[in-house]
Amino acid sequence: MSNSKKFIEEFGPIQLDVLKEIGNIGSGHAATSLSKLLQKKIEMNVPGVEVVDFDQVMDLAGGADKEVVSIFQRMEGEAPGSMFFLMPPSQAHHFVELMTNASEGFDNDAGMAVSALQELGNILSGAYLTALCDFTELDLQSTVPSISQDMVGAILSMGLVELSQVSDAAIVIKTSLTDGDGGEGGFLEGHFFLFPDPPSYQKIFSSLGVREDD
Repeated sequence: MSNSKKFIEEFGPIQLDVLKEIGNIGSGHAATSLSKLLQKKIEMNVPGVEVVDFDQVMDLAGGADKEVVSIFQRMEGEAPGSMFFLMPPSQAHHFVELMTNASEGFDNDAGMAVSALQELGNILSGAYLTALCDFTELDLQSTVPSISQDMVGAILSMGLVELSQVSDAAIVIKTSLTDGDGGEGGFLEGHFFLFPDPPSYQKIFSSLGVREDD
């Protein structure tokens, strides 16, 4: 494995500004889609975008022992990678209730709940990938979402173990969904983790016209 700080040290303010813009545009796309889906006004904010090393990833998600609901997808195409959206189970339950008008909440065996969270995953990944494609002109698609509920460490360990052998950084987009009709606070907050496969980092930023030494 390369020095754990290498990529982050090379990652300058220009790249971070580009990622923030992609996050903001993606959040706009997602809010529009969710508003239509839920038939109510939804506002989506991106409080922060970070590039962190692997030691920080689990801490940002709440610690290895925190229980979360995960939506996992692969990013395929010209810059492959892995995507996770992690959220507290209580907020996943609430989203399922909004989607299904039922009180069953999330259960690995509940077909309607899994379908609702898969739709959320498709909307979020589709929104961010559309923005990324618009900026980079790369051809990118996402796979069918996989839903699970477990400890952060168990969910992320496979992806982290595989990727940390050849890479040392992850892109993190903090995501907050708010009821735009006057509801109290955010009803869904989580972290969107993007782990580009190692060759994809430079491909993405080269496509943005950003040189590694900028």
